[in-house]
Amino acid sequence: MKRLFTLVVTMLALVWSGPAFAAVTMHFHSFNGSVLIGRYPHTFVVLEGTLSDGTQINENYGFSARKVTPAILNGPVEHMILAEKPKTIKKTNRHFSVTLSDAQYARVKAEVVAWRDAPGKYYSLDTRNCIHFVGAMAKIVGLKVEYPDNMLRRPKKWLNHVTALNPGLGAETVK
Repeated sequence: MKRLFTLVVTMLALVWSGPAFAAVTMHFHSFNGSVLIGRYPHTFVVLEGTLSDGTQINENYGFSARKVTPAILNGPVEHMILAEKPKTIKKTNRHFSVTLSDAQYARVKAEVVAWRDAPGKYYSLDTRNCIHFVGAMAKIVGLKVEYPDNMLRRPKKWLNHVTALNPGLGAETVK
């Protein structure tokens, strides 16, 4: 009986160890925006949690034009990866969340770097905007993604569309 007790205690200790609870969650957000407040509608991802090696993660990434000028309407412009302030994140719409493996987290980070370091003018309202960036992140975790033309400048509507395409998320559309 004592051996059984020792075995059970040892097994529980292994199960309750830190790495067993490691998880990074990726949250998908939209920002309603308004020309009046100087921010256009936007979508981005928030990553938070702990990797299996104990590294704490608290990051967010979006993709944007480096400068908002009329040039955006005429084709590709200089781009940047945009990080939102915690105060701003609190005012956004969280559409759904997924848990990442360490390998998926590494792929997300590599994709962020690839978009950030792309040569030349890489931001385009119609073919490479924040929606396309967040769609690339969603594909890494196996979500179905489409880019309907009537949603390319409407991040909240687009993330609601992605929610509907992936009923397994168990998420509701954001009003």
